[in-house]
Amino acid sequence: MNIGGLTIENRLMVAPMAGVTDNPFRRLCKSFGAGHAVSEMIIADTALYARKKSLYRANFDNEIAPISAQIAGAEPDKLAEAARYQIDNGAQIIDINMGCPAKKVCRKLAGSALLQDEDLVARLLDAAVNAVDAPVTLKTRLGFENGRENILRVAKRAEQAGIAAIAIHGRTREDMYTGEARYELIREVKDSISIPVIANGDIDSAQKAQHVYELTGCDAVMIGRAAQGQPWIFRDIEHFLRTGDVLDAPSVSEIKEVVLAHLQELYDFYGEYSGCRIARKHIAWYTTGIPNSNAFRQAMYGEESTAGQFRVVERFLQTHE
Repeated sequence: MNIGGLTIENRLMVAPMAGVTDNPFRRLCKSFGAGHAVSEMIIADTALYARKKSLYRANFDNEIAPISAQIAGAEPDKLAEAARYQIDNGAQIIDINMGCPAKKVCRKLAGSALLQDEDLVARLLDAAVNAVDAPVTLKTRLGFENGRENILRVAKRAEQAGIAAIAIHGRTREDMYTGEARYELIREVKDSISIPVIANGDIDSAQKAQHVYELTGCDAVMIGRAAQGQPWIFRDIEHFLRTGDVLDAPSVSEIKEVVLAHLQELYDFYGEYSGCRIARKHIAWYTTGIPNSNAFRQAMYGEESTAGQFRVVERFLQTHE
């Protein structure tokens, strides 16, 4: 797959997720076969760039190219400035967020709230594309409210602006993450524009990925929540699409190897205090479904050091090998 002249190794992508798709997680998913991963959302406000959280989000060290940085904002000049900043910071692709449904983002008329103002959408797209000599992509939803889906107009305007690819979550902002993703409109978008269309929403298995490909005719699929605690989903999908065979679920022994390596990456990246706390949600996702995991998680949450956390996770998984 090609985005603005850059080659994406395959048609499986990691969706940007706030607090999840950090540098260690993106590299982990790529090691399991994801062809592309987009960074966590970075707000287009230079006053925030020096903050510790922003520095972590904009860290692309040792990442497999092409590197994509997602930015969000409601002011064209600030969005353009953010795009230039991220290219200077090492990004090769700029991704604009017009899909985040979070209240704190929408209150600032950013994320999916922008879909209420198509004129502003157009100005933002033009500003970002004209600001950098690099591909700019768009992540968005079907619309802001059910019954007022405007993705066809937004997608056509994105293509006119020079957007290199568009990823569409098959829900409106009103839906948040409830109900089922609707793929019919993604199919209509694919039939109406010539730039790559990436389908997102509820893709949680190899079979579902194939179904979405067939239903939408999309150029790639983007997996978000289903990769939490199972980054090997990209390997599973790639194998199924290539061979038609379903891979066995990983054993607890295999899961242990992935988890412990991921924990060490998080500790090295964030340091003692933040590393321990950020790792907790990943541990919870990895251990879901393993016998006695609820009691284990409560004990694990009480660990205040990375060394202690690592030991209890290793011990728990060893008992289930």
